[in-house]
Amino acid sequence: MKGKIALEEHVSTALNNSLWDSAGETSRNGKTYMDDVEWRLLDTERRIEIMDQNGIDITILSLTSPGVQSILDTQKAIDFAKQTNDHIAEQFVAKHPDRFKAFATVALQSPKAAAEELERAVTQLGFKGALINGYTNTGDANTAQYLDEEPVWEFWDRVAALNVPVYLHPREPLPSQQRIYEGYGSLVGSAWGFAHETGTHAIRLMLSGLFDRYPNLTVLLGHLGEGLPLMLPRVESRLYMQRDGSGLGKAKRRVTEYLSDNFYITTSGHFHTKGLLDAISEIGTDRVLFSADYPYENMETAATWFDNALLSENDRQKIGRENAIRLFNL
Repeated sequence: MKGKIALEEHVSTALNNSLWDSAGETSRNGKTYMDDVEWRLLDTERRIEIMDQNGIDITILSLTSPGVQSILDTQKAIDFAKQTNDHIAEQFVAKHPDRFKAFATVALQSPKAAAEELERAVTQLGFKGALINGYTNTGDANTAQYLDEEPVWEFWDRVAALNVPVYLHPREPLPSQQRIYEGYGSLVGSAWGFAHETGTHAIRLMLSGLFDRYPNLTVLLGHLGEGLPLMLPRVESRLYMQRDGSGLGKAKRRVTEYLSDNFYITTSGHFHTKGLLDAISEIGTDRVLFSADYPYENMETAATWFDNALLSENDRQKIGRENAIRLFNL
C-alpha cells in the first residue's frame, strides 16, 4: 500500500540524550539493538529513505520515552519541553514539511505550563496534538501524577478547547511497583510492563469522569490498544458485579463505550492480524490507525505485515491512511 501514515514514530535530541543513563535499556535489550536505535532516533535522511521503501508517506514524530515526564525539577521540565518542541520543529519538520509532522512534548509537572506549551506548539508550530509518556514524576522517582488526577484537568481543559488528540504512550512502572519483575528484568519495559502500565492508566481515565466532562476528548493508544480490546469487556463485567454495581467509580457510561467513542488505537509494535481483527471487532475500522514504532520496531516489518494482512482493501486504506487524514486534518 502506498501513502501510509504512521504516528508512533520516535526521535530524540542531544539534550534528551544527555539526561538519561541508557544502561537499563541496554541491559534489557542488548547493546547491538540499542546502538542501532540510538543513532536512528537522531537521524533524518535515512528515515525518509526507509519511509519511501515501505510506502509510508507521512510520519508524526514524538520524543522518545520517558522524555520530559521523568524530569523532577519543574522549571527544568518546562524549559526542556519548549526546547524539545522547537528542536523537532526546526530540525525535523521544517526540513521535510510534507513528510514529517509532530506531537508536542508537554511538562505536566505544571499542568498550566503544559497547557500553554501545547497551545503554542499547535497554533504556532503546527503540531498535531501531544504525546505523553505515561505518568509524570513529581518530587522523586517513586512519586507519580497520573493523567486522571485533578491537577491535570486544567491541561485537559486546554486539550478540549484546542480539539487535538493526546497519545498516551507507555513508560515503565514506578520502581517501587516492579517487584513482580525481579529476576525477569526483560519484562519490565516494552515486552510486558508497558502494556500493563498503560492499559491500567487508560482505564483510570475512563473511570475518572474525564470523558463525561469532556466528551469530545480523543486519546490514542499504541500496540493494538495495550490489550484493552480483549480484556476490557471482562473488566466491565466485573466492575458491574462489584460493590453492588458501584465499581465504575465516577464514570457515567460503560468503559467499553469510552473505548469506542474516545479512543483510537494504532498497530505500533504489534503486527498480529488476529489481534488487529479483534480490535476492529470492538471499536470498528474507523478508529484503528497504522503505525510502526520506529526505530524500536522495523518499518519494513510493520509495512510488509500490514500490506499483506487479511483485510479488505477499503479497510486497509482507512486504517493505513484515511483515518489519520481525518483525525489530524492532514
